[in-house]
Formats: sequence, structure tokens, C-alpha cells
Amino acid sequence: MLKRLFDLMFTIPGIIVLSPVLLVLALWVHFDSNGPIFFRQERVGRYGVTFRIFKFRTMVVDAEKQGKQITVGADKRVTRSGEVLRHYKLDELPQLFNVVLGDMSLVGPRPEVPRYIAEYTEEERQEVLSVRPGITDNASIEFRSENEILGQAEDPEQAYIHEVLPIKIKYYREYVRNHSVWGDFIIILKTFKAIVE
Repeated sequence: MLKRLFDLMFTIPGIIVLSPVLLVLALWVHFDSNGPIFFRQERVGRYGVTFRIFKFRTMVVDAEKQGKQITVGADKRVTRSGEVLRHYKLDELPQLFNVVLGDMSLVGPRPEVPRYIAEYTEEERQEVLSVRPGITDNASIEFRSENEILGQAEDPEQAYIHEVLPIKIKYYREYVRNHSVWGDFIIILKTFKAIVE
């Protein structure tokens, strides 16, 4: 309950303050390329319940039909506005609405698509999915340049599954075992610092 109050206390005022920025970004996405402003994708949330995540669209329409579910290197599917939004993590801002809806938290394990949740062991699923997924966490900070890292791999998807994902899961499980409101606040500060660097 305390974590939920923490989320709402920061998220609702945050949406109000950021509304002009959200509007400008939405218009930029709209005029930069054909397609919807938001990208909606099924993710796995708390207790394995799926939900649809909000993001600003950063790729061409039907990008998933033209390639993998992960983005690697200088992906040609990424739009001009998408490059900037991704670099500064601005495409993630609409997930504030997922927090208000109760699908997500400000801080927590990043929600994966069902395809990658299937790679978890049963024990990992039980533990990681016992909390709401978050917009940011220590794994997100560690792998903020993930697409560049995967772009250097011979098989990016296999590299993600066998090299990146196990490290992320370790971060996720550590968070579940040790999370606190103060710890969440520290992770939020670390996220801002990582973005502006």
C-alpha cells in the first residue's frame, strides 16, 4: 500500500507537470511518420497477468513484422523522432499512465513480452512476477545502451536470451528481495543521472 501511494504521489503530479511535454512529443511523433502516436504491446505483469504497455511509437508501423521484438544497433525501423525519444528514454513517459492504472509501478522489474518470460525458470517467474513491473530499475540503468550492445552480437536474440536476460533476472530478484520506498527513490535519482550523462 505504501509503495502504491508513493507511485501515485509522484505520478499524478508528474503527468500534470509534464502534460505540455507529452503533447509536444505526441505531435512530433504524429507528424514525423505515418501511424499511431502510441505503441501498445502485450507485456507480462504482476502474477503473470498480461497488460498492454504505453510507449510513444519510435518505429515504423508493423515494425515487429519486419524484424525481431528487440531493437539492435542502428535499426532501420526506428523513425527520426524515435532516435531522439529512445536516446533520452522519452518514449517511456506514457508508461506513467500504466502506473496510474495499476499495471505498473515507477520502480520495479521491467515488464517483458511473453516470449522472454518463457525463458524464466518457474522459481524466477514466481519471484519476479510477485511485484508490479516498473518503468525503471537497476537493470534498466545497467543496460541503458542495450540495443548498441546487442547490435555487436552475431545473433542478437540469442545474445539477449543467454547473456543479457540472466543478468537482468539477477537484478530483478535482488530488487524483489530488498525493495523499499527509499530504495525506489534512489533508483529514480540514478535513472535521471544516467539519462542526462
